[in-house]
Amino acid sequence: MMPPMTLQDDAAYLALKTHDARFDGRLFVGVTSTGIYCRPVCRVRTPLRRNCRFFANAASAERSGFRPCLRCRPELSPGLSLTDSSQVLAQHAARLIEQAARGGTDPYLPEIAARLGVTDRHLRRIFRQAHGVTPIDYLSTQRLLLAKQLLTDTDMPVTQVALASGHASLRRFNAAFMQRYRLNPSALRKQVACDAPQRPDRSTPLRLAYRPPYDTAGVLRFMAQRALPGVEAVDGLEMRRTLRWPHQGQLLAGWLQARFVPLRNELHLGLAPALLPAVGSILQRLRHAFDLDADPALIDPCLVTLPGTPRPGLRVPGAVDGFETAVRIILGQQVTVAAARTLARRLVAELGQAIETPFADLDRLFPSAAEIAAATPERIGRLGIVRQRVAALQALAREVAAGRIELHPAADLGSTLLALRALPGIGEWTVQLIALRVLAWPDAFAASDIGVLNALGLRDPAKAAAQAEAWRPWRAYAVIGLWQTLEDKS
Repeated sequence: MMPPMTLQDDAAYLALKTHDARFDGRLFVGVTSTGIYCRPVCRVRTPLRRNCRFFANAASAERSGFRPCLRCRPELSPGLSLTDSSQVLAQHAARLIEQAARGGTDPYLPEIAARLGVTDRHLRRIFRQAHGVTPIDYLSTQRLLLAKQLLTDTDMPVTQVALASGHASLRRFNAAFMQRYRLNPSALRKQVACDAPQRPDRSTPLRLAYRPPYDTAGVLRFMAQRALPGVEAVDGLEMRRTLRWPHQGQLLAGWLQARFVPLRNELHLGLAPALLPAVGSILQRLRHAFDLDADPALIDPCLVTLPGTPRPGLRVPGAVDGFETAVRIILGQQVTVAAARTLARRLVAELGQAIETPFADLDRLFPSAAEIAAATPERIGRLGIVRQRVAALQALAREVAAGRIELHPAADLGSTLLALRALPGIGEWTVQLIALRVLAWPDAFAASDIGVLNALGLRDPAKAAAQAEAWRPWRAYAVIGLWQTLEDKS
């Protein structure tokens, strides 16, 4: 017998009936009459209320025996930012597991537990309390949903899809897919092709969803002001760039093309064939770079006291390449955005490698940590970069190249901030902006930033920090809002 509906189920069913995109990624609906689970934005006929079961995540729906919908595609739904969970530790563990799944590697749970400072047993317990499934179930769902997306949206051979989604062998991949989804990978691809005959070349881009509202204009303006010639370009609703990506002991190089489709609340992605083996981890990083997992329903009410006109759906532009963004933040110390961009452009021209792309405005890779570390200080100094910043750049590059500092959202926040503070020429302003843009810390706040102080009409960073207490735990979004206030006045 089905359990009786609760008031919470009533609200969930209302969100389903109205196709409310604010609940996308927070709610999944299993339909007992079909055995399929959907996103609340699914446009199929609304099922009867008595046939609906509601879940907080896709893994819980699959554990209960439901298969993902082929129309709304649960693998496209936005995720949750770190502070969305009352069990922050369990959410951080989920992020590490997802990173491993997307990178095609096999996470070792005791190692994750040690990294988070808890025992393996404690991590399993709080993970199940927070997510309703075991870490292994969560990992399996992430891998299979990634595989489903690659089978649907790319021409990658099934064997490559299996490897890219972290399955050790094709046999195990086929068995897991059949057990969970009741059809094999090749049958899914054929079924999708039959459902969409207008796409014989499978040219539809990869898709990433977000919860509206989304400040598209603000994000693209931010990126356009900082775009490096040869490396990045912003054109209308599109951003494209070159990219070097480490993957299973190799360095892949290529390009990506991301375009907003506001009517669908989606970001559409095109990717160079050379980057496809790492597509899972790149998709995850793009969710961070465009802050697609943010929930405006939680964030916007906390920012109502920001000066200036309210801007619904504020986002924090993150980092596609964490090291690159950290370098550009260091170059921005005590200079304008335009001046920092000029210095970064010179660095790319001097040390960046050439690359061929289908875009006339993309022909250069940003220099790697190893390349910057190996350059002589005099060579970098000739670009107009002062000695102190050259020392900071090369100190950071050496630590990143040696693997002693990791610059991505799954890196441990506390230890990474301590390591950054220990480097020469890196002060608190730099540390906070790296935490804000690279480490995805939603409460980072650069109180001494001149733009923040000017927007608040203050000169004392301590007073700015005190005023920012009202915006916790979303002070990073407050920084973006304050910067936009100044831009609106100019």
